Amino acid sequence: MKQTFVFSGSGGQGIMSAGITLAQTAIAMGRHATYLPEYGPEQRGGSAKCTVVISDDPIVSPLPRRCDILITMNELSYRKFEEDLKPDGVLLANSCLVKSAEPRDDITLISAAVDDIALEVGNPKTANVILLGILIGATDVVRLDVFEESLKVKFGAKSPEVLAMNLDALSKGYALGQQYK
Repeated sequence: MKQTFVFSGSGGQGIMSAGITLAQTAIAMGRHATYLPEYGPEQRGGSAKCTVVISDDPIVSPLPRRCDILITMNELSYRKFEEDLKPDGVLLANSCLVKSAEPRDDITLISAAVDDIALEVGNPKTANVILLGILIGATDVVRLDVFEESLKVKFGAKSPEVLAMNLDALSKGYALGQQYK
């Protein structure tokens, strides 16, 4: 099975980190994955997008025409990339910043207030991890335990509190995602 993901938002929202961590987790599970980052011309706060392809078979091209799942952190990114979502795809939107997302009749909309949840967790920078938790909970794209190990590698050099906060964010997101199965 092959799935394509587009992560989109503004610089500083953890878009690239989310995409690469998902791809690395898929590889850790023995699957094939590609990660392709794209940046806007701005140095800070500009648009950020990355494409991740995960497949059981070798990947011929890391640039799909359309994606299966669009993860969007803000309104501008939603408007810019919504048309790239395939029919029968999934739109995962941060409802705190994506206000105009109207469900198309040919997609599944998962809308969650991830910025608010991140504040509850204790750090707004965990919003991307919450979105990944929702994604994993709703789609089983990777195993939760393997993704937790990826977070431990990513945040292992930081304080135990930072790791615990990110694991909590992942858990909260995963529980939300389970509601969409």
